[in-house]
Amino acid sequence: MFDFCSTKLKSSHLSKTLITPSLVGDSVPMIEGDTQSVNKLRRIALVLRPTERFSVPISDGYSVYSALLSVLNEVDESVSEHVHDSQLGSLHSSGLLGRFGGSDRSYHKGVLPTETYRLSLGVVDPADAEIFQALVNAVVLEGDALELTNGRLQVESFESENVTHEGLLGDADGLEDPSLRVRFETATCIEEAGSVTTMFPHRVPVFRSLLGKWNRSAPEELKMDLSREQLESSVIEKPDPEAYDTHSVLVNRVRNEDGETRNLFRQGFSGECTYEFKDASASVANAVTALALFGAYSGVGSAVARGCGSVEVEITE
Repeated sequence: MFDFCSTKLKSSHLSKTLITPSLVGDSVPMIEGDTQSVNKLRRIALVLRPTERFSVPISDGYSVYSALLSVLNEVDESVSEHVHDSQLGSLHSSGLLGRFGGSDRSYHKGVLPTETYRLSLGVVDPADAEIFQALVNAVVLEGDALELTNGRLQVESFESENVTHEGLLGDADGLEDPSLRVRFETATCIEEAGSVTTMFPHRVPVFRSLLGKWNRSAPEELKMDLSREQLESSVIEKPDPEAYDTHSVLVNRVRNEDGETRNLFRQGFSGECTYEFKDASASVANAVTALALFGAYSGVGSAVARGCGSVEVEITE
């Protein structure tokens, strides 16, 4: 277990690679120095452009998730099954981020060929190096596109990053009095107790969610013991009221005993929130800062594979 009182780690450099489909060969190599023996956090960002205008559901995260599973299933059925079965949720997907048009279909929106769309994917499971590689090879090399139900999104560029838990702790340790600005880009759905959903970016549920994801993916010596009381007393949230919004999003479809399809929805919030520290020890501030950075790879809350909980983090001193 990570000891907040005594442990300090040096920063490790983030590995980043920018790829365009026209520049790749027969395979896309893993990032330099990458090995499956190290617990790597991976993030991949694609810029996509539709070949024509078509409709996608307003909650497009579920459709993108299904398309990604189809891609993985074509490459390796066991990899696709692992995404379904992983207790971590394994894969974080932002869904499509960008400007949309209208649609003549109810509960749908239009993707526009004059626009580009961002899709951010992250994996934190130590066993998911194969998922990362499979997605890179399949999406960038095998057709350079993502096929949705009603149309095709061409890959214009692709950027990959990786880092370790130790690296994030080291980066956090190098900051003095940091301020954490978190942009919740998609509906963030956090269930605190049973089916009770948090509809506000309160410091405790946000960072407790990240703490759980961290401890399920980190090596034993870097797991954290950060209490609710420490978060309540040491961290302050300052949400931007102009950016705050609430959502009900489709995350799954299931069949009941009569063979009828039932839509499952989750409730959540989006917007921007700045987290600052008040009378926090250096060790608690370092841990919370590392968790914020980790969120860009893991997502926050539930249904992160289906477009929920995608965040971008900016840290200032």
